[in-house]
Amino acid sequence: MLTRLGLALLWLLHWLPLPLLGALGRALGLLAHALARGRRTVALVNLESCFPHWSDAERCRVARRHFQALARSALELGILWWGSKERIQRLVRVEGFEHFEAVRSGPVIMLVPHFIGLDFGATRLATEWAGCSMYRQQSNPVMDKMLFHGRSRFVAQRLFSRKDGIRPLVRAMREGLPFYYLPDQDFGPRDSIFVPFFGVPAATITGVSRIARVAGAVVVPAVTRQLPGAGGYVVTFYPAWTDYPSDDEAADTRRVNEFIEQRVLEMPEQYLWVHKRFKTRPPGAPPLYE
Repeated sequence: MLTRLGLALLWLLHWLPLPLLGALGRALGLLAHALARGRRTVALVNLESCFPHWSDAERCRVARRHFQALARSALELGILWWGSKERIQRLVRVEGFEHFEAVRSGPVIMLVPHFIGLDFGATRLATEWAGCSMYRQQSNPVMDKMLFHGRSRFVAQRLFSRKDGIRPLVRAMREGLPFYYLPDQDFGPRDSIFVPFFGVPAATITGVSRIARVAGAVVVPAVTRQLPGAGGYVVTFYPAWTDYPSDDEAADTRRVNEFIEQRVLEMPEQYLWVHKRFKTRPPGAPPLYE
């Protein structure tokens, strides 16, 4: 849990050069992997469910590297919260922006899966462009305040609560604000259907298809990758999806998961494995987590 003391430490650390900050983050990740038994178990259960053909050693290796990448990103959050616009733009570069430019004249959904760099992508884009997002209040008030600050300190952003429904979100999109959407967590059975994620039935919200249909929006995936060493991050935009949404909501939702699977295979250690992605189970299926 982020405390005020932890916040002060992050402020101090954000002045460090990136190579040193990254090295500290990776070391902290090894410590967290050793001590955070509960989250380590969640990560290993997820990896075993998604990659049963991997050896135990391979899954352990990916879990360990995931904790290192996650801790590094946590320490580097201070740059997003207090660093200058110029430093953030050097830290996070943008590739494939022409795919967004090609469709930005109308409503756009940026499909943003839960890779560990997503906050870096959000803040980098917010240094230049306005947008909107659906905001889930954090249980930690310090973290909640700082995430809100980090996402809105440059160009004003509109953040909506999931409790508000999609009407204000659709209005914002029709006014020209792209929607930065993170649809790949387990929010329970409400508004979700079970579609495969690496072959495992996963409760997946149908929001991408539903909002795209209501708003007349185009879906442009955008994934942020953490680069090795002191390389920073890169936001990659992918071509806008064609024939989406279709008249089959389940097929549309499978398409979301299939896209995420492809990106996970490219950088398996960077997907958010510590999240209980399969917490909601189909009727009669045994729980996966203790």
